[in-house]
Amino acid sequence: MSTLVQNLVTENVSVVEGDTAIISCRVKNNDDSVIQLLNPNRQTIYFRDMRPLKDSRFQLVNFSDNELRVSLSNVSLSDEGRYVCQLYTDPPQEAYANITVLVPPGNPLIEARDQILQEGNQTEMTCTAMSSKPAATIRWMKGDKELPGKPRVELTYDKMYTVTSRLTFTVGREDDGVPVICIVDHPAVKDFQAQKYLEVQYKPEVKITVEFPQGLTREGENLELTCLSKGKPQPQRVSWVKVDDDMPPHAVIIGADLYIENLNKSYNGTYRCTASNSVGESFDDYVLYVYDSRAGEGAARAMDHAVIGGVVAVVVFAMLCLLIVLGRYFARHKGTYFTHEAKGADDAADADTAIINAEGGHTNSEEKKEYYI
Repeated sequence: MSTLVQNLVTENVSVVEGDTAIISCRVKNNDDSVIQLLNPNRQTIYFRDMRPLKDSRFQLVNFSDNELRVSLSNVSLSDEGRYVCQLYTDPPQEAYANITVLVPPGNPLIEARDQILQEGNQTEMTCTAMSSKPAATIRWMKGDKELPGKPRVELTYDKMYTVTSRLTFTVGREDDGVPVICIVDHPAVKDFQAQKYLEVQYKPEVKITVEFPQGLTREGENLELTCLSKGKPQPQRVSWVKVDDDMPPHAVIIGADLYIENLNKSYNGTYRCTASNSVGESFDDYVLYVYDSRAGEGAARAMDHAVIGGVVAVVVFAMLCLLIVLGRYFARHKGTYFTHEAKGADDAADADTAIINAEGGHTNSEEKKEYYI
């Protein structure tokens, strides 16, 4: 008769500091052998369902022939170690459960070397995750793009880990208002992060728009240009000049707008709008070319004449086609008429009879038929 082998099992436990750990000693095929749980110092915590150790943080969760399950509340770092599940057999069996206590880091601290940046400059940020166990890892995100940092890990006197990551990068105007996020990864916490928004100053962007006229600039007309500028800080100064020449006498500048009345060809040239702020200045150019007062009209008239000529050609072609069709129709029916007229002359004995038959052949034929009947 064979005897079933008793098998004692348990598992390692990871628990966050201050939480509750569950230690389970299980036996397969138990033959009423005693199960007990020992602490790392091999002191008996539970013997069957009795607790010799005077530590009320240990509580019995379940006891049966096949399991001894114990909870340990308010876990601290001093509770770490190897716990022993023991089964009184001959020889005794032991299984080991290691309790690992996780200590989450404090709130991440993010610091920036520069509070206000200018486009094209390099800046540096640091993020620190203090007093954790095990050591945390730090990732950096600028907007939706991940950036590489340089981490440094320190082991403190209380056997905790402090991690500092340093990030260096160059900013552009597109980074203004974008968050830089420090993300701390640790088995004891999720979504642990800190962020700082970038403030980037940049020189103006300048663009000239034509408010009037919408088409060609002709002699005698007026011209209105607007200089649009955007920068950080917002440009406070906008100026207009005519490159390599003086402004026309009729030019009026009001803020960012340039007005020129009664255009003539002497006003031709390049007009430049310049906007500046504390970072720098930028400009945009508009090239003015004044056309004759009737410029563009000839082309429009030629186009009208071409359209009219095309319509006339289509109408004439349609009429010709109609005449051809009608001519062929009448020609076909006229031939048929002559054919019917000649039927009476084909059978005549002489010319006089043929003429008589041709003139009234059908009537005479009917009369002959009546006379015969």
